[in-house]
Amino acid sequence: MTERTYETLTYEVDDEGIATITLSRPEAMNAFTVQMHEELVDVFGHVSGDDDAKVVIVTGAGRAFCAGMDLSREGNVFGIDEEQVVTPADIQERPGDPELVDGIRDTGGKVTLAIFRCTKPVIAAINGAAVGIGATMPCAMDFRLASSSARIGFVFGRLGIVPEAASSWFLPRVVGLESALELFYTAEIRTAQEMHDIGYLRSVHEPDELMPAARELARRLVAGRSPVSTALMRWMVYRNSAATHPFDAHAVESIAMQQTSKGDGKEGVAAFLAKREPDFTARASQMPDFVPWDSRDEIVP
Repeated sequence: MTERTYETLTYEVDDEGIATITLSRPEAMNAFTVQMHEELVDVFGHVSGDDDAKVVIVTGAGRAFCAGMDLSREGNVFGIDEEQVVTPADIQERPGDPELVDGIRDTGGKVTLAIFRCTKPVIAAINGAAVGIGATMPCAMDFRLASSSARIGFVFGRLGIVPEAASSWFLPRVVGLESALELFYTAEIRTAQEMHDIGYLRSVHEPDELMPAARELARRLVAGRSPVSTALMRWMVYRNSAATHPFDAHAVESIAMQQTSKGDGKEGVAAFLAKREPDFTARASQMPDFVPWDSRDEIVP
């Protein structure tokens, strides 16, 4: 098992290649802080280059997943510079400007963009309360499982602010436009079963069965699979589903198919014909450069 040291979370990779990121401020119900955001951005960047990690599970220590932003911070609790005067165009044109990165760009959004860039499947195991950033952060993950005791809320309207963490992009893709608007407008705390019924959650489990279920799903996603193939599928589904025409998907898939077919694809076909397990050698830490990655994917959070 490999580990990486942080103050607000833990990171461990077991012998099966399952990486577990645990939000670890249990005394504060894992409330989100600026430091936690920095450590999450770092750990998701590390995951992509860690070939020992094949899949990621994110959960919380103690009785909560994440109780939202820690509102006890002095000054602007969201870490925002209230004095700057900027427009969305300024952020688009100067995304790496330190004044904008540190003073304007939403901390939750920097985390979900780091998740979006990750080359490994990401599973949320929501073990308890998940409100605010605790509800929006999992929207960027591929699968959301929850304990039957979990309570989930997009409570921004109660605080007089707006949804963050790029959730106005992610959430409608998870639950549909109408349900996303209802979750945002009402700012209600919902049960796990209610969130399952609208499609936010893949499944609901008894508390002691949540992590075993998440681990079983993790195994199914990556056992005997090419890490590069998996990474490319993750990239293509998220980007191509937002394309304006299916030809855009066709163009990317054509190049990806051509290139993977002469790499791990050859081994996969040979293994299939020989009725044996494949021995894939491509690594997600060294992603091929043939896919026309969006330049914004390389933006430093």
